[in-house]
Amino acid sequence: MGKPCTIDRFFKRKNASSSEVNADNTSLPTSDVDIPENPPIKSQKIDVKEIDIGSLEQDPGLRIQIWDYHVNQRDEIRRAYIKAGCAFRGHDERPNSINRGNFLQIVKLLGSYNDNVAKVLDKAPKNASYTSPKIQKEILHIFSTKVKNAIREEIGDAKYCIIVDEARDESKKEQMAIVLRFVDKDGFVRECFFGLIHVSNTAASTLKDGIYSVLSHHNLDIQNIRGQGYDGASNMRGEWKGLQALVLNDCPYAYYIHCFAHRLQLALVAASKDVIPIHKFFLKLTFVVNIVGASCKRNDELKVAQAAEIEHMIDIDELETGKGLNQIGTLQRAGDTRWSSHFKSVSSLIKIFSLTCEVLLNIINEGMTSAQQGDADSAYETLTSFEFVFILHLMKKMLEITDLLCQALQC
Repeated sequence: MGKPCTIDRFFKRKNASSSEVNADNTSLPTSDVDIPENPPIKSQKIDVKEIDIGSLEQDPGLRIQIWDYHVNQRDEIRRAYIKAGCAFRGHDERPNSINRGNFLQIVKLLGSYNDNVAKVLDKAPKNASYTSPKIQKEILHIFSTKVKNAIREEIGDAKYCIIVDEARDESKKEQMAIVLRFVDKDGFVRECFFGLIHVSNTAASTLKDGIYSVLSHHNLDIQNIRGQGYDGASNMRGEWKGLQALVLNDCPYAYYIHCFAHRLQLALVAASKDVIPIHKFFLKLTFVVNIVGASCKRNDELKVAQAAEIEHMIDIDELETGKGLNQIGTLQRAGDTRWSSHFKSVSSLIKIFSLTCEVLLNIINEGMTSAQQGDADSAYETLTSFEFVFILHLMKKMLEITDLLCQALQC
């Protein structure tokens, strides 16, 4: 597994000034802020707690220094949110809103701990508060550019691989994610997320143009590509017109690799469907999971039953206690493309088999409609049949072996 790329690596100084956050000489927008002819020296330290707010109007230099101080504070908040992957914006950011969004609420929280800070925030020029959506996006773009430039500098003229996948976001736009894999100067394999771009469609030629546009923008030579990592879709792996074939035409050393763990999962699913009893077993397993997890009420019943069972087993010294042990869980759904999902689904059912039967019996006896009772009765009959239980334990033994291989392939 490649060494992850973190934002901390690219922000060396803890209290970077607003000019240091920029990249490519990009300056933060200042709108109509009145900057004095002789601003205070950057290294000059101040104590916000001892500031007389009345002196801010009389001393422009002190006002700008306090303003810079709070800009730096907000930059620190922005970095923390970027590293945590948290959303900045809120649904309603108007002053009278109960929750104006994560970023504005944290800035307000800082002011609540210090009256002088709160007064400075209130008296800050409204056209230079750095909290508007447009300014937020510009600052985030500056952070992004600085990180990309640092990654580009690390790669230098070395060879690298590209890992690409596309997916549709919540706004129904097709987005393509690009990850660069390379060996850094210390000899560690690095995998760095390099960009997310919108593509009009998923045609191989469109994806190729998008990738080349990002690479050329950062002066990354196409001829230095030594590997391509995509999924197994036809537009990606196509031998003649797929993305891997188009890139190979331009760079004959860019070998295509389909994730081995993903291929193993697909192979197991395909092989299981060729065996009719196994295929029917997974259909029945999905049916049972859907019946038990169909509502919050049934999930709560399952969790309550688990809690009582764990408490009883601990009382009779059948279970060990300790950190991370005896966790309450739910039934897991199996997915054709999710690594080890079938193994997790089978294991979760075996772990809480008796409790699942108990929930189904409750639905049969207390179901709101005859349809619910009928589905629960069918699921209970399936779950307690000899064939189902036999295949359930058989698949757990087999999938345990393949899961070890899958985990090794992911590394």
